[in-house]
Amino acid sequence: MNINEQKLHALLGKVVSDFGAVFQAPLILIGDSLGLYRAMRDGQPTTPAALAERTDSAERYVREWLNAHAAAGYVDYYAGNGTYSLSPEQSMLFAEEGGPAFIVGAFQVATGAGAIRPALEQAFRTGEGLPWHQHDHQVFHGTERFFRSGYIANLVSNWIPSIAGAQESLTRGGCVADIGCGHGASTVLMAQAFPNSRFFGFDSHAASIQAAEERAAAKGLSDRVQFAVAGAKDFPGTGYDLVTIFDALHDLGDPAGAAAHVRSTLKPDGAWMIVEPYAEDQLEANFNPIGRAYFSASTLLCTPCSLSQEGGLALGAQAGEARLRAVLANSGFRQFRRAAQTPFNLIFEARA
Repeated sequence: MNINEQKLHALLGKVVSDFGAVFQAPLILIGDSLGLYRAMRDGQPTTPAALAERTDSAERYVREWLNAHAAAGYVDYYAGNGTYSLSPEQSMLFAEEGGPAFIVGAFQVATGAGAIRPALEQAFRTGEGLPWHQHDHQVFHGTERFFRSGYIANLVSNWIPSIAGAQESLTRGGCVADIGCGHGASTVLMAQAFPNSRFFGFDSHAASIQAAEERAAAKGLSDRVQFAVAGAKDFPGTGYDLVTIFDALHDLGDPAGAAAHVRSTLKPDGAWMIVEPYAEDQLEANFNPIGRAYFSASTLLCTPCSLSQEGGLALGAQAGEARLRAVLANSGFRQFRRAAQTPFNLIFEARA
């Protein structure tokens, strides 16, 4: 076998970057848990000793943590006086939970997803699925934290206005079903934005529904927001002005069956808003950093989840618009259009 040394070294460089990132992931979660990022959010240069004192941590560990972050470009280092700081951009990603760019949840999901690796290996051998509830609890918490940032940035300001008549309906006072709501991040954000409307969140994972109820209660929304354990094919209620599903349609075993049920619950002029991970229809067009993240998550989380359910279609997180359109073709929805998009999501509007 002839080895191209230039290609070999280029590939090795990518691999070194990758295993460095793998080592970085637990450091990011440690920094989040100990408050290291939050202690640096003022942007002022700090020494390892000062940061350790502010966070009740050991200086030697903090110094090594800072150096790993400086090497990654996640903090700035000043050689002249041996200090470190968070830039405004770094702070947005690591210290500003509740902001539109907070990214720590992604690392929480990624590390949590590997916690059941033996079960995943067995699934690879048998082809069987793994239900969502079998994952480590960090997956559930990280999923909420990661997706909430995108919802904060886009849901009320962009996605809902992109659905014809939805913003007007919810402003007047409508009824919304949020299926696959998880911990209720999307449901709560919509309820806060539209105080005249009522919201019902449904998810098959009981522990997530309990967390969603706690989130709504903490925001004083329990009078207008209700949660219940229910699946996408059997959630209760009719006469919804809007049904939403965020980053979850591809996780379903029978998305066509779910679509038919959604159609039966909508008002005649109601709409279904479907938010899915961004994907091109041509497979190789998704071989990029975003596609890589989504394919990896899909292998560990989305595909096993779908395969564990009735139907087991396993669309995967990179299904793309054409395949999603085909799924809805025989479910009673005659209109299906791309309403909006971001670098990370596709937003669709479906109507009967």
